[in-house]
Amino acid sequence: MLEAFQQYIREHDLLGETDRVLLAVSGGLDSMVMLHLFRAAGYTVGVAHGNFGLRGGESEGDEAFVESYCRKHALPFYSKRFDTKNYAESHKLSVQMAARELRYAWFNDLLLEGHYHWLATAHHLNDNVETVLLRWSHGSGLDQLTGIPRKNDRIIRPLLFASREEIAAFARSAGIAWREDTSNLATNYQRNFMRHEVIPKLKEINPSLEATFSLSLEKLEGAYELMRRGLEQLRDSMTRWEGKNLVVDKPLLLLLQNPGYILYAWLREYGFEYERCKQMAAAAADGQTGTRFLSVSHMAVLDRETILIAPRDREEYHDVLVEDWQDKAALGPWVMHFRQLKGSEISKDPGLATVDYSKVRFPLLWRKWKPGDSFVPLGMKGSKKVSDFLIDEQVSLADKGRVTVLLSGEDIVWVAGHRIADRFKVTPQTRTVLAMRLEAHK
Repeated sequence: MLEAFQQYIREHDLLGETDRVLLAVSGGLDSMVMLHLFRAAGYTVGVAHGNFGLRGGESEGDEAFVESYCRKHALPFYSKRFDTKNYAESHKLSVQMAARELRYAWFNDLLLEGHYHWLATAHHLNDNVETVLLRWSHGSGLDQLTGIPRKNDRIIRPLLFASREEIAAFARSAGIAWREDTSNLATNYQRNFMRHEVIPKLKEINPSLEATFSLSLEKLEGAYELMRRGLEQLRDSMTRWEGKNLVVDKPLLLLLQNPGYILYAWLREYGFEYERCKQMAAAAADGQTGTRFLSVSHMAVLDRETILIAPRDREEYHDVLVEDWQDKAALGPWVMHFRQLKGSEISKDPGLATVDYSKVRFPLLWRKWKPGDSFVPLGMKGSKKVSDFLIDEQVSLADKGRVTVLLSGEDIVWVAGHRIADRFKVTPQTRTVLAMRLEAHK
């Protein structure tokens, strides 16, 4: 077992020979074997034991057992008692999830305070089997069916190569003592039900289930790697960034066999669930335009040739009055700057709008544009609806929601960031210019 343990660490580059490792030790079979192996391999270790107070005297006995072992072998020992049930109730979590949050937050603190490089947990091959079967039963995708990662962030799991039976046999042969957790025998938890009811039935079909499953996980890891790289290539060829917005080429997406899943793979990081991505793909296939799909943080909009994914504005757009003396105002995600300049010079800066100061009447009103808004754009003679103007300017549906207008009385002076109204333009007769610049909040 020791040789296999060391080989597994080397093969998967889990840690360096001189790295300091914090071991999560409950006192049970798996963690005590892990502690024995790390000591036998000569690593510098510390031991962390969390007492969650869920099993009365058993919890107290576990803590005393691990502490006694560490004292005997002169190992750094860290323990902490948690009020798990109250934490679970106050945070509306299951007891299992509450215990997980509490212990990993504490482990992170210990890693920093003790200058440890890694946290090692004693997950083994059977844990992997149970985890994958549970995820499969809950409808997880391929990325979740590759099992518990050997290494992620600062957590390593160096026993994933060994089955529970192999670990138990080694413990008996090496004379390693451990504590039994009677809650592991209950079947009211999903994992225990899988362990005691489902897996024994599967082993009737395949007595070598763990070994076979280990090979299957290797194949799934390879398949997932291929899928991930393929999705990245598809994303590179079918999407582009326009500022903060991700733009998906709709016709190319619809050539794929399962566009809903492809969208999900790309958009899940923006909070879009699989069912919502399927609906999005179906709407795109039906030729819908203007349809919007929302996640907590983002909005997806179906346009004629694209699907545009944009961050949702968290700011509120309250109408703003701008007085003659103000040099700036804020609305939603925008800041508008104002300056009065003598003369009739027209700015050549495309980011700066200039109008005849004498033609505007204060206070000006700055607000989001509305469907009925219209104005005569600079250089034109006829009135145009703002909605049509934005279409002509090829403003995306998502960006339309961020467009604002500045009004003098009932008249639009400026579709902010786009075009001033012709009636307010600077002429040779202008004596004072009002210059305006629109910027996003920094």
